[in-house]
Amino acid sequence: MAPVIDRSISRRRVLQLMGGAAGVATLAACGGSGSSSSGGGLKVVGAGSQEAGLRKALDDFKKQNSDFDFNLSFSPADQLQTSLRAQLAAGNAPDMHAVYPGNGSAMSMVQLSKANLLADLSDQAWTKKIPSGFKGAYQQDSKTYIFSPGTSVLGAIYNKKAFASAGVEVPTTWSELLAVCEALKKKGIVPLALGAQTPWVTQLINYALVPGTVYAKQPDFDDKMAAGSATFAGSGWADAMTKYLELQKRGFFNDNPNGTTYEQATSMVGTGKAAMAVQVSAVLQAYRDAAPSPDDLGMFPLPATDTVAENWIPGGIVVGIAINAKTKKADQARKFIEYCGQPDTINSWAEAVACVPLYSDGEPKVDPVLKPFLPFLSADKAVPFMDQRWPNAEVQPTHFAVVQELLGGRTTVDGALKKMDEAYRKAT
Repeated sequence: MAPVIDRSISRRRVLQLMGGAAGVATLAACGGSGSSSSGGGLKVVGAGSQEAGLRKALDDFKKQNSDFDFNLSFSPADQLQTSLRAQLAAGNAPDMHAVYPGNGSAMSMVQLSKANLLADLSDQAWTKKIPSGFKGAYQQDSKTYIFSPGTSVLGAIYNKKAFASAGVEVPTTWSELLAVCEALKKKGIVPLALGAQTPWVTQLINYALVPGTVYAKQPDFDDKMAAGSATFAGSGWADAMTKYLELQKRGFFNDNPNGTTYEQATSMVGTGKAAMAVQVSAVLQAYRDAAPSPDDLGMFPLPATDTVAENWIPGGIVVGIAINAKTKKADQARKFIEYCGQPDTINSWAEAVACVPLYSDGEPKVDPVLKPFLPFLSADKAVPFMDQRWPNAEVQPTHFAVVQELLGGRTTVDGALKKMDEAYRKAT
């Protein structure tokens, strides 16, 4: 579907979403691989969710610069976090690669820039247009190290035909969500596809629920965590994880989520075998590709409570790209990043990955699938993805692991949150 200009969005709120954030972190670092172009050109390694936007930007730039060539491949989240980080430290990494905004993971902008592994982009013109609310996602010590096209949201991607088959409508409260899931289950449709074998997927349901169970009641929760006056275990995180388990106990997930991959869950929703999956909007294209028609799919905010006013949404800067500080092709890489920072390229990339553009000359173009989320943005009922304020790269993988343990019956909610609190208190 062609994107439209939506004039109801509050740019002020969108620009406030990313105080000092880790962006989509591994949320947007979806699995999926592929390669493009050949030869010994600029070597680029991206995250799977970037493919539609990054590939188009590279191809378009090459059309305008005949002497430019590139070799593009994609890596799943775990490889980005381990092998690519090791390559950077060893000095044999690609010229340009995926990086997560802000802090919170081993491949985040803050962690890599502190290790002097990223090139400084601060002299590029587009960096002067980064809104103040986004600077924590793009900058460390007032220097810009990453390009990202904009803000993604997280909610339920759903198959409209599956909903129609079960005679259900989009839910707006937690109780309505449970009723919808029950109706779908009775119809023989898996209510929620969950590919928890892919570690980054494990976090998404919690991320969708916590804005309502925690931040709607305690907007300064992150500040209290940083000050040591709040904990995961003593907060609405316990409510979110209990609800996560309730979905499993009521049989609303596919069989064996810990043995199901992201790609398999995507296919289930696209084909209508499953009705929904909780996902970040940046991966919507993969779901559209799996469906007979892209119009079969919609997206809505996942309700966490029975009080409509307390059902908030998560949103964050999508995974970006950066230049290896040790590349011998810095001039080529810098020219490409500068091209990415132009308004037309930003809009094109943002459209491809279903996010709200970083900035725009005039009104931003927004994919129609994001329309249900815009009222939350304009009403200040949106918070950054949870990892964006976590103080180290330990909490996120701990979160992945404890959710898999919960789903496998190997821990309790109390035990899971205790481990997250312990990881949070580790030194940066």
